Amino acid sequence: MPKIQRYREMKTLNSSVLFSFMLMTGMVMADELKIEGGGRVLIEGEVLETLWEEGGFTEGASAGPDGNMYFSDFSQPFDAGPARIMRFNPRTRKTDIYCPDSGMGNGLMFTRDGRLLGCCASPLGGHRALVEFKKDGSVEVLHSRFEGKRFNSPNDIVIDRKGRVYFTDPKYVGPEELELESFDVYRLDLDNTLSIATAEIDKPNGIVLSPDQRTVYIAETDNGSAKADLEEGFEPGRMTLNSFHVNRRGELSRRKVLHNFGGETGVDGMTVDRDGRIYAAVRSASRFGIVIFTPDGEELAYIETPELPTNVSFGRGKEIHTLYITAGKGFYRILTKATGYHPAID
Repeated sequence: MPKIQRYREMKTLNSSVLFSFMLMTGMVMADELKIEGGGRVLIEGEVLETLWEEGGFTEGASAGPDGNMYFSDFSQPFDAGPARIMRFNPRTRKTDIYCPDSGMGNGLMFTRDGRLLGCCASPLGGHRALVEFKKDGSVEVLHSRFEGKRFNSPNDIVIDRKGRVYFTDPKYVGPEELELESFDVYRLDLDNTLSIATAEIDKPNGIVLSPDQRTVYIAETDNGSAKADLEEGFEPGRMTLNSFHVNRRGELSRRKVLHNFGGETGVDGMTVDRDGRIYAAVRSASRFGIVIFTPDGEELAYIETPELPTNVSFGRGKEIHTLYITAGKGFYRILTKATGYHPAID
């Protein structure tokens, strides 16, 4: 059987199995979810609010300069339809399509001047690149190769206040062959020079900067395979949350492991607040949701999500205290005491 056909069939099967599992385990509604700890961050009595649950697999929450929230949505299975960038208006509570065919858009972030940059993954014809999503719904590929070789599957992005772009390049699923020899974190400088920011993480996923921009946090989420559904017998690798020192030139050093998830799946996307607390989308099977950590990796609070979470972002303007979450097929929010931080503009 051709690889691509087998991949599509397995994705369909896995989606059905996952749905059946959720039914059997009694997938909880948003207003029944656990919210633990965080007296300095979370508001007593607040519950997770469901905004939209019409997606296939949501990702990449990002706050726009227009006050709207943007997020990625992948069809499930992937070949059931094009991946899209969605837009949620907090004033009207309406969700519409911003980009109808994103080329497998994943992590998103706005620049200081209002451009929406993103990472596009690889499966089934994805751009496999760092891109810009234009206001007319088109996609401009900015960088798709490093030293002549195609990226693996760009995943998440953070932009500093100087305009430097950092993005992660793992690969978790899909039949595409790898051209690069490792999964690394890249930095794109203002002169358009692209370099490896760090190769110390086995498989980097989420990435975010601290409010003073002297520290970058990187999730190491190694599932042990670059093709997942096409391979058998693979063993997961390290699942850790890490910090790196950032010098004035944007170079990373002094890696520190803040939290080790051991044999459970670790962090996907992340954000921070202005006090430096880390809001991490943790995908551990036994306890998934948004875990709020101190900058040193101590857990402060926990927000359970209806399905496995993928990313998280604070809003902007009047929504700066509202935490937005992508999880499973949906988009959610909860009001907090915290003030969100956006590294490209704050």
